[in-house]
Amino acid sequence: MNDLATSAMSNSSPERIDFNTPTLRRKRRMRALKDRLTRWYVLVGGLSVLVAITLIFFYLAYVVLPLFRGAELDARAPLAPAWLKGVQAPLLLSIEEQNQVAMRVAADGQVLFFDLDSGAELSRQALKLPAGSQVVSIAEDQPGHPMVALGLSNGQALVFQHSYQVTYPDNRKTITPQVDYPYGEAPISLDPQGRALEHVALASDDDGLLLAASTGSQMLLLSLTSQENMLTGETSLEREAVNLPQISDPVKAIYMDPRKQWLYVINGRAQADVFDLRTRQLNGRYKLLDHANREVTASAQLLGGISLMIGNSDGGISQWFMARDTDGEPRLAHVRDFQLGSKPITAIVPEQRRKGFIALDSAGELGVFHSTAHRTLLEQQVAPASGVLALSPRANRLLLEQGGQLHGFDLSNPHPEVSWNALWGKVWYENYDKPQYVWQSTAATTDFEPKLSLAPLTFGTLKAAFYAMILAAPLAIAAAVYTAYFMAPAMRRKVKPVIELMEALPTVILGFFAGLFLAPYVEGHLPGIFSLLLLTPLGILLAGLLWSRLPERIRLALPDGWEAAILIPVVLGVGAFALWLSPHLETAFFGGDMRLWISHELGITYDQRNALIVGLAMGFAVIPNIFSIAEDAIFSVPRSLTDGSLALGATPWQTLTRVVILTASPGIFSALMIGMGRAVGETMIVLMATGNTPVMDMNIFQGMRTLAANVAVEMPESAVASTHYRVLFLSALVLLTFTFVMNTLAELIRQRLRKKYASL
Repeated sequence: MNDLATSAMSNSSPERIDFNTPTLRRKRRMRALKDRLTRWYVLVGGLSVLVAITLIFFYLAYVVLPLFRGAELDARAPLAPAWLKGVQAPLLLSIEEQNQVAMRVAADGQVLFFDLDSGAELSRQALKLPAGSQVVSIAEDQPGHPMVALGLSNGQALVFQHSYQVTYPDNRKTITPQVDYPYGEAPISLDPQGRALEHVALASDDDGLLLAASTGSQMLLLSLTSQENMLTGETSLEREAVNLPQISDPVKAIYMDPRKQWLYVINGRAQADVFDLRTRQLNGRYKLLDHANREVTASAQLLGGISLMIGNSDGGISQWFMARDTDGEPRLAHVRDFQLGSKPITAIVPEQRRKGFIALDSAGELGVFHSTAHRTLLEQQVAPASGVLALSPRANRLLLEQGGQLHGFDLSNPHPEVSWNALWGKVWYENYDKPQYVWQSTAATTDFEPKLSLAPLTFGTLKAAFYAMILAAPLAIAAAVYTAYFMAPAMRRKVKPVIELMEALPTVILGFFAGLFLAPYVEGHLPGIFSLLLLTPLGILLAGLLWSRLPERIRLALPDGWEAAILIPVVLGVGAFALWLSPHLETAFFGGDMRLWISHELGITYDQRNALIVGLAMGFAVIPNIFSIAEDAIFSVPRSLTDGSLALGATPWQTLTRVVILTASPGIFSALMIGMGRAVGETMIVLMATGNTPVMDMNIFQGMRTLAANVAVEMPESAVASTHYRVLFLSALVLLTFTFVMNTLAELIRQRLRKKYASL
């Protein structure tokens, strides 16, 4: 018996499997190799992504950092050319465009051109001064204009301009300077009594010349207008003496704006009398300095002739320009202040292409400033005392005549327009009545002042994302909850891929549709659109109420989880009814045009391409991102949790709100953050569906400009390495930093939520 049992057991025992055969060992080696390769592939891929993002960040920082560097000034060896001995004191120094030729105007009317690098004399010309007269005063036209006026001791003014002709004889660049007299070689008489013109100013344009001068406290103004004979084609000058109210204080300086509207007269009491040349009346007298012991020691006009720069005896420099006050009247406004040491300012020289200037004090300290950016870029000792200063048109060469020598300097100041205040704070620009946030990078005039505030662009980015998320977040989260928790599996398998397929729709198509069709359609059906927002939830609630009142046999005929199918005709019907109702509502309540009613009655600006259109179009584009991630998070909640909650007596709604949503909250939060990041970085929709106006207004009926859209629009037009180019890269860096910070915070919050609800 035992033998039989033993035999039966031995026959029925399974055959032992050998796991160490060559085939299995080879498979294990291959599997281990694949595991190692996959692990290294994932590791290298992850590190590559981190390295790529880091390199992008450092490259953007590399392009942006030069914006915040100051100016650099390198001195050249002083020059003492032979012609400098025995000449009279200089009244004016000037440098031509190519930094090769400089001009010197002396008090005896001698104009001398010399080589800027070597100091060698190139040519000399004596201005045609009347016999017995001397040069008393000198004035240049606006920065960048080569016209000069000399005030003479006999009450006359001589106007000339210097020009430089570039030729290439024998393939060698040659610059030939010359002096021309656009209003004739004969001086222009301003004072019939022949008194010396102590101060002079001029403003010229294509229509003629306006000359202003002073003798003591008396103002003289003469207008020369070009008149063309229609028969002969000859041009003649029509003279007109302009009478102005006289002032009692001695004049210290005179300036005119290039539009020939304002005349600024600075007197010895540190006050400015401003005359309106159109009405020929005194606009007002303005106090330039607060302290009685301070004096005005230097003054100049910036590029464009709008701003006055006033230097005082304590090393301070203040900026003034005309702006409207609260009553709408133009007044001379004190805008901002600069400081250069504590010695009196002796010279202020404006740049010819930017709103910058350089200043020199009596101790020989030089400062480089930019007015709009309110930025001091350099303070450096350049000479033992003050002298006559010149700045090249490109603002990269300086020339100082002091102590019988010519001191040359190389100036590097590529990006003075940018400062933290100019980028993020309110700036008081010329021709503006108050400080504002403005982005305007280009214009048609040469004296344009670029306005590079990133505040309206950042505001527009957040505004577009805000309105998009208002639409996308509730719809996407609600759809994800219903699809994952209530919808029948068969219906879910159809709905989820369709919604995710929306993500593949190109945003340029959405932007094109929104800009060319949706925007004008919404403008013409505003009552219907707002009615749709109100009637749709009411229609759904009413449909649910009616469904609950139906007999049970009818309700049970519809499979569980397919209830959403009956809402499709309800939503379509409510939408059609709201749009049909639109013209009737517009006629009954809004006078036939709701857009005009909003503008006139509510005082709200309505743009056709506005934040409402962006919210609808970009919200549609963001919904698939949020829905897909949130739905996966909710669907991944373990079934045991929901079954346990229901078994303990909780209703499905209680289970959803107190178990499912809390457990899936990390994933839902991640979905919202990813959707927010998508909305912030969106380009084509906001580019095509808004007016691209960089304004700071939360008005839903007004457009905006975002950082991403601004980069897309203006990067092709920007010059490489220019200030505009680097500020656009700064916009990209701001976007990258914002996304990084948002994702980091989102991950920290997600980890805390996961840890908090991990015990459920």
